[in-house]
Amino acid sequence: MNRLQQLFEKEQKGLLSIYYTAGYPNLGDTLKIAETLEQSGADFLEIGFPYSDPVADGPVIQASSKKALDSGMTLPILFEKLKDLRQKVSIPILLMGYVNVVLQYGVEEFCKRCQEVGIDGCIIPDLPMYEYEEMYQTSFKKYGISNIFLVTPQTSEERIRKIDGLSNAFIYLVSSAATTGGNLSVSESSAAYFKRIADMKLKNPFVIGFGISNRETFDAANEYASGAIIGSAFVKNIDRNNLEGSIKTFMKQFRS
Repeated sequence: MNRLQQLFEKEQKGLLSIYYTAGYPNLGDTLKIAETLEQSGADFLEIGFPYSDPVADGPVIQASSKKALDSGMTLPILFEKLKDLRQKVSIPILLMGYVNVVLQYGVEEFCKRCQEVGIDGCIIPDLPMYEYEEMYQTSFKKYGISNIFLVTPQTSEERIRKIDGLSNAFIYLVSSAATTGGNLSVSESSAAYFKRIADMKLKNPFVIGFGISNRETFDAANEYASGAIIGSAFVKNIDRNNLEGSIKTFMKQFRS
């Protein structure tokens, strides 16, 4: 089992994941942010590799991606920045981004480099499930990289069952059909959606993302899931002039 699978084997509730963009606010900050987040109580991390057309991302993450790209962040540079990752950080790490970047780099080489630097899994929202199953699953398995699929309120039960069968870590439950950076409101419809997934008794745990911004929404998500993912709210609170201090202050509301 990789670190991600071990985490979900050990912890069933209350897991906190933080998403941030590689190369933001400065090109050299990626590893320092990971170190500080682990010290501040994050259970696992998602490092986004920037892309020029991030269709699922809201304005905060879009702006951070543009800044990172303008600073020169690329996938090869990200892997170089992460070469000392496992000397400094022990919690599971995922890379998150869009399939075009991975295809340009080469899927086999991407999985190989992930393994070399100590990445445990990937979230590639626009990678079609059938393409993963038919063309790329072998490479992911060969290098021990968990591929994380997204489920939305519109995803059919048949597709969810298929995703569950292809998954080996967790399933990313998107709280709504909106882009990132909204605010989770656990209405009757979203509560029914979360309960519907829970009642399916999937073999993989699920984690809720999109709209988790504070302790209240984090706790609400954790009533239904094994954990929750915070992205835009964290990225928005990063202070480039007080990187460690701003991260620790943000994390105190969840891990005080």
